[in-house]
Amino acid sequence: MSRLLMFTLFLIAVMLQGGAYGLTFMLPRLFDGFGTDEKTVGAMLMITTVATLLSVYFSGHLSDQVGRVGALSMACISIAAALVFFGVASSVGAMLVIASMLLGWGWGITYALGPVVLTRLVTADERVRYFALNSVFLMAGFGLSPVIASKIEAAGGTVSDAFYITAGLCLISAALFFLLIRPVRAHSVNPGPEATSRLSIGVVGGIFRSTARIPVIMVFLGASVFAGMNNFQTVFADDRGLNYADLFLYYTITVVIFRIALARFKGGSNPYLTIAVL
Repeated sequence: MSRLLMFTLFLIAVMLQGGAYGLTFMLPRLFDGFGTDEKTVGAMLMITTVATLLSVYFSGHLSDQVGRVGALSMACISIAAALVFFGVASSVGAMLVIASMLLGWGWGITYALGPVVLTRLVTADERVRYFALNSVFLMAGFGLSPVIASKIEAAGGTVSDAFYITAGLCLISAALFFLLIRPVRAHSVNPGPEATSRLSIGVVGGIFRSTARIPVIMVFLGASVFAGMNNFQTVFADDRGLNYADLFLYYTITVVIFRIALARFKGGSNPYLTIAVL
């Protein structure tokens, strides 16, 4: 497989996987269908959060056993199963809890290991550009899947149908990652074996004792704002008689344009000030 084809398939897989996670922005609409409210959505997302934190911690353990790209493939299967369980559920119960756990487990691994795989494929000078490109496809999947779900509803389908269709796309993502295991190894900048990735309590403690804790905390706060805003856009839109798909469409277009425009931008002379302004 050529290097160009490998990157193309990798980014398509990232977008399809991102779309699967983006569809969870439809959970309030899905849960409304069987008579529960946003509080239940929040409770399920809390379960997802706990599972995500655990999977991020153990993602290195898994990747040491099956390889990083293999772990990405397995994580996509977990997310696809979660979407199916969400679609099948008709009441609050064990199925929703299992779906939330599977979603968190899969999402934690894909989000943690995706950029790590890229570091094996590009030089240090190329990382900013390739991370930006990876983010473009990831965010495109995030934003466009609710738009597609809106179109499915407009065509007479249900929110559950959107979850089933997106689960199928996530399985395609899993297949693509599986297909890329050998090409990624072949095109690696450093052809040697992957370094040990597993975390330990001591390593985590060392991170938080270093200056690295500052960007970690910033990412945590930023992700909280992002999730809090996007997970309930359907509720905000319905309360105001608006179309939630408009927000996600304009958001996606804006993200893609600026991620591409700023692909070479490294934060200027004071990156933390740049982040604070943004």
